[in-house]
Amino acid sequence: MTLQEFIENFDTENSIVLLEGKRKVLNEDSEKLIALGKLLASRTSKIIFRSGNAEGSDDLFSQGVCSIDQKRLQVITPYNGHRNKQNLAYETFSLDNINFAAEDELIYQSKANKKTVKLIDDFVSGIKNRNTIKAAYIIRDTVKVLGTETIKPASFGIFYTDLNDPDSGGTGHTMNVCRLNNIPLIDQKVWFDWIEGKFTQNQP
Repeated sequence: MTLQEFIENFDTENSIVLLEGKRKVLNEDSEKLIALGKLLASRTSKIIFRSGNAEGSDDLFSQGVCSIDQKRLQVITPYNGHRNKQNLAYETFSLDNINFAAEDELIYQSKANKKTVKLIDDFVSGIKNRNTIKAAYIIRDTVKVLGTETIKPASFGIFYTDLNDPDSGGTGHTMNVCRLNNIPLIDQKVWFDWIEGKFTQNQP
């Protein structure tokens, strides 16, 4: 997919584009993440960019977007006040304000992360401690894709991932939920070319 193809297909009303990835970013890649946020925010006008407000990729992408148009950055957080000082978003949704009893599919798909199934059950039942907070992060990642009764679902996902282990951690979970729900996504193998000006028609 080229940058122009992305813009033509997704710079539309109600379009939500995930812009996120791993906490650990290679030093040589940091400026590229900021540059992508700037590029996308400057070349589009309707997309709302969604982040998880995490350290690393989320921070860098968000800095880029907000340097152009802060009103188009939205974040989903695992609890109220999550990294509040670092939150650059114009709009924030917290898991604390979601009625899980009305979100069966959200919980079901969160359990695709097999390591946290029991913790998810505990968290949803109201148990809140340092262990169940792990479940909150996975549910947050699922919400970013599926949305809820009051949060719009994602339209497209742009990720910075560990190319040697792309399915690991919360980023891997988020990408997997995208695939399960037929939400198209790309990683840096594609968008690195966008910021380098390689907008070829034969790009995968």
